[in-house]
Amino acid sequence: MTASTRPRARPSQGRGRAALPPPQLARPVAVIGAMAACMVTLTGLVILTPLVLAGWIAAPHAGIGLPGVLRTATGLWLAAHHVGFALRGAGSIGMLPLGLALLPGALLWRAGRWVVRNGQVSRLRHVGYAALALASPYAALSGALALASRSPLAAPSPPQAVVAGFLLALCAGGLGGARALAPWGRLAALLSPRPRSLVLGTAGALAVLGAGGAALAGASLGAHLSGFRTLNDALGPGLVGTTLLLLAELAYVPNAVGWAVCFSLGPGFAFGSGTVVAPTGSALGPLPAFPMLAALPAGVGSVPGWASVGVLVLPYLAGAFGGVLLVRAAPAPAVELAPIWGFACGAACGCVIGVVAAFSGGPLGSGRLVAVGPSGWQAAVVATLEVGVAAAVAAGIANWLRLRRDPVLASTSAGTASTGRGTAATDDADGHRIYVDPWAEEEDDTGDQSPPGPSSLP
Repeated sequence: MTASTRPRARPSQGRGRAALPPPQLARPVAVIGAMAACMVTLTGLVILTPLVLAGWIAAPHAGIGLPGVLRTATGLWLAAHHVGFALRGAGSIGMLPLGLALLPGALLWRAGRWVVRNGQVSRLRHVGYAALALASPYAALSGALALASRSPLAAPSPPQAVVAGFLLALCAGGLGGARALAPWGRLAALLSPRPRSLVLGTAGALAVLGAGGAALAGASLGAHLSGFRTLNDALGPGLVGTTLLLLAELAYVPNAVGWAVCFSLGPGFAFGSGTVVAPTGSALGPLPAFPMLAALPAGVGSVPGWASVGVLVLPYLAGAFGGVLLVRAAPAPAVELAPIWGFACGAACGCVIGVVAAFSGGPLGSGRLVAVGPSGWQAAVVATLEVGVAAAVAAGIANWLRLRRDPVLASTSAGTASTGRGTAATDDADGHRIYVDPWAEEEDDTGDQSPPGPSSLP
């Protein structure tokens, strides 16, 4: 008797049957989300409290006890969510470091993955419920921290804390939860080909703008390195203070990159009422004693003419790169629609730039420093026009060259325009015209031609 024909042993019936352990019931997703929200908040405070405590020990702290340290750490955690503060008799603080958002964003990303795995979420369409289960208690905790950290000197905004906490947790937690179910390639495959090419082109244009802005900010800081050292030595912070000051400057690096991008767009930005920093010239007033501000160009001739031209070309290069990527990722050539999709790529890029510009600035108290940073709507409009026009032209040229190099694609495009479905035409030996359906291999035996949807994921 072989192993394949040997009868399988059946479990014994009756009293002699071994008792199986009861199956473990998973906790509800709402409970797991609340646990994850508490852990993220507690972890963030545990990370930031030692930094505030080190500054409290190194600096004079007369009249400020440990409760003040805890309130400061809580306020710093809320500032990482871009929650503004109202200072007694000094206006409000809204220009907050964007780099601090990486800390809660990374923690919420991990929390979203943990909620999906421990909540036994197996469908992509259920990830939204998991993200909502994380974001709702997290927003409530952020509002409670804003109320608990209020003091006679500074008061964070509870409505901003609730809204910012909810949005950050929903986005970061949702992306982390979706990534826990499938890799980015399968998630991107859920998009139809045209929107996917639009996303790729927009990402390429933003990457060029971000790289150019980072290079511009670094070059400006290197050109004014002596002023940076002078301000840093004048503060005399000591070893601990120098370390904390360096961390603060690193947290403001994304703000500096956003300002440099807006500088390359043309309108520039302001640092106080009646001031402007633009490629054509700068007019600044007295600046706070912060070493990174030494990189700001001052005066009409502070930027050479050739450098101004090179800076102003950056948005057009970004648009051209995005337009070429869009055409290369497109499923089929589209002679008439390629420039329209290219301009749509610029519009999406302008929306992202406008949001970054709006969040990279803000008031620094009252008086003339109530207007600091670029204008969000101006940056969005100018970026849409400059990047969009360049992307439209580049997409049209790249699409034309693609059709000219490959006659099969040209016939496919003509078949798509005439029949609404792409067909590639070739000639056989007898001169007969043969039309080949390029999508025929994608159809199954049942003739189902529906694109993959969220149900195709686990």
